[in-house]
Amino acid sequence: MITTEINITPFLAEYIRGKYNNGALEPVNIPQTTDLYHVLWDLMAKRPAGSNQVDRGNLSIILPDRRVGKDPMYYNYLAPAGVKIIENKIRSMFNAELHASLLENDQNGHELDNIDVVHQFLCMYCIESISEDALIKNYYRWRENMRKRKARREYKKRLKSEKNYSDQRA
Repeated sequence: MITTEINITPFLAEYIRGKYNNGALEPVNIPQTTDLYHVLWDLMAKRPAGSNQVDRGNLSIILPDRRVGKDPMYYNYLAPAGVKIIENKIRSMFNAELHASLLENDQNGHELDNIDVVHQFLCMYCIESISEDALIKNYYRWRENMRKRKARREYKKRLKSEKNYSDQRA
């Protein structure tokens, strides 16, 4: 078992620890059935010659170890650009799960207030580094953006010849 540490946004690190480790500070073992596992596998690289041997960060991850392919003993480096890709993937997982729980509450007749749904979500994953208000604002922005996409209609541009033709007929 080879581990590495990456530095990502604190609430995302807490989310991953809560999702896969029940909030424990131990290294996170990401299941093979998730997309995040395959993203990690693709981004693993050999450590550059001049880089530091010890990684520092707020999230410790157990690197994927398969029978065939990259051996984590040698391919145990995640470049800063790769860490950004991993962070974006975790952020999309977080937002998808949070938005789904809020939409489910909406579809069930708004049994709970949105603040209560967000609070339950944060408690479920032991997240303390972000406020409920910030996540509710994020949800409202996302929902408004989705509504705009649905409400758009296609505009047809009238050509001058069509305009003149319709004016002559009247």
